[in-house]
Amino acid sequence: MRAVINAKIITDKEVLVGYNLLFSKKIIKVTKELPIWAKVIDAKGLYLSAGFIDIHIHGSAGFDVMDATPKALESIAKSILQTGTTSFLATTMTMSKEAIEKALTVVQHHKHGDGAKVLGVHLEGPFINEKKHGAQNPAFIQKPSFELIGSYMDVVKMITLAPEVEGGEAFIKHLKEHYPHVLLSIGHSDASYEMSKTSFTWGISHVTHLFNAMNALHHREPGIVGAALENEQVSCEIIADLIHVHPLFFNIVYKLKKEQLVLVTDAMRAGCMHCGTYDLGGQKVVVKEGEARLKDGTLAGSVLKLNEALKNFNEHSDITLPELIATVTTVPARKLGLKVGALEEDFSADFVLFDEGFEVFKTFVNGEEVYSNELPCKE
Repeated sequence: MRAVINAKIITDKEVLVGYNLLFSKKIIKVTKELPIWAKVIDAKGLYLSAGFIDIHIHGSAGFDVMDATPKALESIAKSILQTGTTSFLATTMTMSKEAIEKALTVVQHHKHGDGAKVLGVHLEGPFINEKKHGAQNPAFIQKPSFELIGSYMDVVKMITLAPEVEGGEAFIKHLKEHYPHVLLSIGHSDASYEMSKTSFTWGISHVTHLFNAMNALHHREPGIVGAALENEQVSCEIIADLIHVHPLFFNIVYKLKKEQLVLVTDAMRAGCMHCGTYDLGGQKVVVKEGEARLKDGTLAGSVLKLNEALKNFNEHSDITLPELIATVTTVPARKLGLKVGALEEDFSADFVLFDEGFEVFKTFVNGEEVYSNELPCKE
């Protein structure tokens, strides 16, 4: 048994001071007790929370999920530990059927190493609307088809699609009936307000990168954004890099969505890398001054780190710290129906130590320290 002492422990409701986290491979409990035989880790006043979950990330450290190699997946998993991310959905792109199948197969055969956990796949496309393809390659867009993904439903945990396209309704209803564990999300869509509301009754319950790759919120045409913000059961992603969404909307969305808000990175292979030229889904991307764009200026994912997203959102909203941390822990875990993202008994001991500026000092996965920065001097 090990114990983290002198930490400010963030639960889903409050920040606890004077408590200890007891753990082995799993969380034992959060308590004021400290068994004399426990091996102690002194947090020196840092915050401690459950490990962060990124449900929308394409790549990092020069690698991409669509590279479709075990090395790429493991490299991504290791690199994001420095951001406090302990689990993620490997997110695909709109590419050829063969390329998508290869990526899904790699995830299907992935065995956890010493990086963040791969929870499964977020299939972003190819069932999207060409009008709102964004950085997705329109040449590979296709009608919704269960045939493409049928052999991979053990790893597919989330699908972003446009419900208004031909075949969308039948596809959504089929998945809702036979695979209710899969999170269905509206994105890269031109659905009207009315169509969006209707798609929620079919089985859509999430919105991929709210405001981006969808029709704009208008006072006479509320569109997807309006439909999502008024529905208490629909969760929404925000890419809080201060580029994809103006920070004015952080507070507005938070006040409307509360426990249905999820922060994501949508990071591509340039994540945790330097500026330069990269690719995303087979298209050239230039990364400069924190922005990733195609040659026509279209935003192409991001180079955002999840701890940076938390810092940005914290600085531009009235959200409390427990509510903020929930956007990358308990909320995405609940939406995926997975037993992660909480400091609860019998949960995996996935947690992170960070300071007031959200700089990560230690990351643990399954009770093992997998990333370490020098701890600050104790005051």
